[in-house]
Amino acid sequence: MDSVSHFEIPADDIERAREFYQSIFGWQISKLPDMDYYWINATDTDHETGIPKEPGAINGGMLRKMDPRAIPTIVITVESLDERLKQVVEAGGSVTVPKMEIGKHGFYALVSDTEGNNIGLWQNKPK
Repeated sequence: MDSVSHFEIPADDIERAREFYQSIFGWQISKLPDMDYYWINATDTDHETGIPKEPGAINGGMLRKMDPRAIPTIVITVESLDERLKQVVEAGGSVTVPKMEIGKHGFYALVSDTEGNNIGLWQNKPK
């Protein structure tokens, strides 16, 4: 079974949003090198693996809002992104943002379900 592994929060003003989430929830938010993307540590995380210590907990990311209608997105880690994209279309959903490589980390795509909800799909690169 694929599981929710990540969330993303779009923001018009990254610094303002960063201060908000840090002050309210105590999240640690830091910019990733060479990317216009911020990593959100929303839970206690193993510093070597980047994996949350608490079972079921997830971390997230913050990115510049490209569309005024953008809303937070859940991201589900899958074994085969290509296979899941095919299944989404066959089940009546659509691919909103096609598969793209995200540096050395993995591959990402954005899909819409049959109700118009956006869902991020992630596939890790083999180690």
